[in-house]
Amino acid sequence: MRYLALVCDYDGTIAHHGRVDDATVAALERVRESGRKLLLVTGRELNDLMRVFPNPQVFDRIVAENGALLYDPATREERTLAAAPPADFVRELKERGVTPLSVGRVIVATWEPNDPIVHEVIRIMGLDLQVIFNKGAVMVLPSGLNKAVGLNRALDDLKLSAHNAVGIGDAENDHSFLAVCECSVAVANALDSVKARVDWVTQSDHGAGVIELIDRLIESDLSELSDRLTRHDIVIGISDESAEVRLPAYGGVTLVTGPSGAGKSTVVTALLERLCDATYQLCIVDPEGDYNEFPGAVALRGEDAKALAGDALQLLERSSQNAVLTLLDMRLEDRPAFLQRLLPRLLELRAATARPHWIVIDEAHHLLPSKWQPSEALLPAQLRNTVLVTVHPDDVAPSVLNLVDTLIVVGKQPQATIDAFASGRGSDEVRIPLSVPNAKPNNAWLVRLGAEPVSFQASEPKAVRRRHQRKYATGELGEDKSFYFRGPDRRLKLRAQNLGLFMQMAEGVDDDTWTHHLREHDVSGWFLEAIKDEALAKEAAEVEADGSLSADESRARIREAVERRYSAPT
Repeated sequence: MRYLALVCDYDGTIAHHGRVDDATVAALERVRESGRKLLLVTGRELNDLMRVFPNPQVFDRIVAENGALLYDPATREERTLAAAPPADFVRELKERGVTPLSVGRVIVATWEPNDPIVHEVIRIMGLDLQVIFNKGAVMVLPSGLNKAVGLNRALDDLKLSAHNAVGIGDAENDHSFLAVCECSVAVANALDSVKARVDWVTQSDHGAGVIELIDRLIESDLSELSDRLTRHDIVIGISDESAEVRLPAYGGVTLVTGPSGAGKSTVVTALLERLCDATYQLCIVDPEGDYNEFPGAVALRGEDAKALAGDALQLLERSSQNAVLTLLDMRLEDRPAFLQRLLPRLLELRAATARPHWIVIDEAHHLLPSKWQPSEALLPAQLRNTVLVTVHPDDVAPSVLNLVDTLIVVGKQPQATIDAFASGRGSDEVRIPLSVPNAKPNNAWLVRLGAEPVSFQASEPKAVRRRHQRKYATGELGEDKSFYFRGPDRRLKLRAQNLGLFMQMAEGVDDDTWTHHLREHDVSGWFLEAIKDEALAKEAAEVEADGSLSADESRARIREAVERRYSAPT
């Protein structure tokens, strides 16, 4: 399910003239029976709500006083999110004849036309308070506190995210919580200003409109409204016609692919930044440490697969936390088994909470190799919002490639990359145009299967990606990414797992071995393919091409280029 929570306003929404009819209560109970959570968000004080609504237990959480008070009907626990109103403020309002005047745990409420007096008292006393209106009601709360704040706290208690909630309301004070819900709905009797900003307006008013929404929610999970939710789209670049290129926030499986050094990590980093900005939860499986320093996420690593998976699931229990699982400490051959252990547990968490919203699997050709077979329990719908990143799409398991519905292709030979994808999954080829008007150098391609490919300039990450110096200088690359000094007769097999060892071995091998690898362009090739540093590879290629350099001179040039970019080997 996409929507695991229904969030309702009270007055004017589920209630008409302060009362909720039996049919609406029965519909609310059906929401609970469907496995979803039910939350009430109201401007009323809790005691007042209990007086007019005798069925609070139908809700999993109640957010009262316009976001200031949380109530758990099951335990009757109350929790305020701010301090009580200043006593001298309340006293001044009474002395000025403000009536009616209601004082809750946090909120102070009256009605129009008392709002000018309220504003004046706040100004004269220099208080950090705000005034919120609700169809004639005048509510005073601490600045920054509203229904959205209270809702997010309540959802956090339930280990849910507003991205998996649908909200319904009718008045001015509902704007804030409707805006944070993934899908927002207004009943037919709502203010025009509310109707103009929501994703859907019911045909019926009050409780009947809520029933209308509940019927559709249970029947289809509101899938028919998905095309309207473009406000959540993730912008990944600009097309040749200067239009935004977008990915839906709730989609299928996306494959990011292209040669080494072509910009896959840059595209993925920019995508992840935008997902973080939109507060979608991420889990990144990172075999080589490319995202170990990604801001907004907690990096976890370790060689114990069971412990690492457990730590990840514990971290992801909080919807506000993102995880990067770095596998550098694991043996290369153990990494696919780790993903097989982790993925079912991530999908179990998704079934319960719809999180993590996005799963990113780097080096997918290694973690999901062609021989990999999913269990029968693994359903395509569970892999929604999964990003696979690979340089070798034809080496990814066909069972996974057959779930891909979107490709982002980078590099100078996009058709060859797309052909490799088609070959890997045994499907018809996708053809991209031979020439594209207004195309810019280094463009990427967005290919949605069944639609015309789009050439676009990929968005740059907001922060310049830092080379992961510890990983490449002193970490341990896998056997397939290490450099091997073999010599011209291939009698040697000296493995350098990082740049530090590479430079140490370069100093120790004989001149014939060193110059042999220069002539074969092995050094620049390793810098490009394994270290993923195009600038370093280019500088090494210049050294390789300069036949006038002695072995010692070429070693010194390579050493200087490495140390200029990375931590000096010790």
